[in-house]
Amino acid sequence: MMNDNSNFIKTIMKNELENHTVDYILTRFPPEPNAYLHIGHARAIITNFELAKCFGGATNLRFDDTNPSKEDTEYVDAIKKDIAWLGYTPKSVNYGSNYFDQTYDKAVLLIQKGLAYVDDLNQEELAEYRGSINEPGKPSPYRNRSIEENLKLFEEMKNGKYANGEKTLRAKIDMASPNINMRDPVIYRIMHVSHHQTKDKWCIYPMYDFAHPLQDAFEGITHSLCSIEFEDHRPLYEWVIENCEVEAKPRQIEWGRLGITHMIMSKRYLKQLVDEQIVTGYDDPRMPTLVGLRRRGFTPNSIKEFILSTGLSKINSTVDYGMLEHFLREDLKLTTSRPMAVIHPLKVVITNYPEGQIEYVDAPNNSENEELGTHQMAFGKYLYIEREDFCEIKPNKHWKRLSKDIEVRLMHAYFIKCNEVVKDETGEIIEIHCTYDPNTRSGSGFNERKPNGNIHYVEATTALHATFNLFEPLMLDEKVSTATFKERLNPHSWNVSHGFVEAYLKDTLPEDKYQFIRNGYYTTDKSSTGEKLVFNRTVGLKSSFNA
Repeated sequence: MMNDNSNFIKTIMKNELENHTVDYILTRFPPEPNAYLHIGHARAIITNFELAKCFGGATNLRFDDTNPSKEDTEYVDAIKKDIAWLGYTPKSVNYGSNYFDQTYDKAVLLIQKGLAYVDDLNQEELAEYRGSINEPGKPSPYRNRSIEENLKLFEEMKNGKYANGEKTLRAKIDMASPNINMRDPVIYRIMHVSHHQTKDKWCIYPMYDFAHPLQDAFEGITHSLCSIEFEDHRPLYEWVIENCEVEAKPRQIEWGRLGITHMIMSKRYLKQLVDEQIVTGYDDPRMPTLVGLRRRGFTPNSIKEFILSTGLSKINSTVDYGMLEHFLREDLKLTTSRPMAVIHPLKVVITNYPEGQIEYVDAPNNSENEELGTHQMAFGKYLYIEREDFCEIKPNKHWKRLSKDIEVRLMHAYFIKCNEVVKDETGEIIEIHCTYDPNTRSGSGFNERKPNGNIHYVEATTALHATFNLFEPLMLDEKVSTATFKERLNPHSWNVSHGFVEAYLKDTLPEDKYQFIRNGYYTTDKSSTGEKLVFNRTVGLKSSFNA
């Protein structure tokens, strides 16, 4: 897939292979196991795997588990499933914690070289001493401790002598650097927390900016691809690689982040939505998480095609949500069966059809893909049509549906004409009475007159009750400001309707996908059973997006 797309990282890799700067491409996807992956992570997964695959290389999955206070095996398992669902198999599955011994040894090496020291400043003091963008930092009063003292203190930190926050290990670089990340960054902190992998073996843990380049080097990663906010961290990445005497020399390359209108992709805010029960969970079909998109009915291929179509650049960009929907429709239109479903039902009585009689008409499963075959569709005296397909008085000449004294074709069946409208005491239409013309059966060759339109239906006595979850964007604005995101939530993002589907859907399974004729694409929800069918609207039939 990536072979058909050019981007600046692909060009870099190609040149380095040709110049023998590298002989093999090995990338990595390094998620922190503290949340469920969302479509932004999918971009990183797809880009890493597809770029490596393009050159005959491979990609590792490495869990960045250096902060045990926020990590859990629940997220580890979910991430593995998401990557497999997208269709990728890592060359190896590793954990940052696998390298804790080696990472500790490299920290000791830095101390021995006079490039790291143990600091007693607390968090507030560290921030104060670091300075600002406009003001240089100032050296810690503990910066000039001897190598011997630093080695002793660091070992005592490892052995659990000190409380959380009492001491840190800092790299000794340059407190006057214009890049704040280079002002003696903390590379180890004390954290008396049990780790999901190493349990209670460690009470000190490396910081991301120290651990990550080392882990890349230990694994022989050639290209460490990350988003643009890590660009000013690259000098520190390179400093660690240069000074820690590692054999491999990975290269960090940054790309711009991709935003999608009506979507919020901050782990913090997604967690807030779940914790405050604004959504039903991380797999809520309105969520941008991969488990949410999967439950909604998105396909791995549609997500891949969408991601690859956006390309890569050095600047952040935002694309319309309609673009994502476009690729989903393209993936589903030839692969899904197209049964009848009535989402907002209105009862129809065919007054001249025999009571108790049911006949079956042949209906194609997908008119654009004959390979999907046909099925038998019931027709009888009692039917349901969409409420919006009937208007008592034809509103204008463009109305191509059913009205009183007007004739339409029921798809794959007969012409019907409305003769009577039944209303309740409030004036709402609850039933319409029609007659059918038995000479107009589909396939009969009847062409003596033209109907006012074609509408779909389900036969009432054989139809199955179904619940339809109808979704709108969770975020009202196109460009979301996270500062006030709760104020911008759509209170009508999840609506429920109760209607009917054809009987042949009785054995549908979760994640089965359909195009309900004239209604949109739907998928069977995980809560659906044979006794209680539930379908999620994945996407409508039409979009304003132009590919």
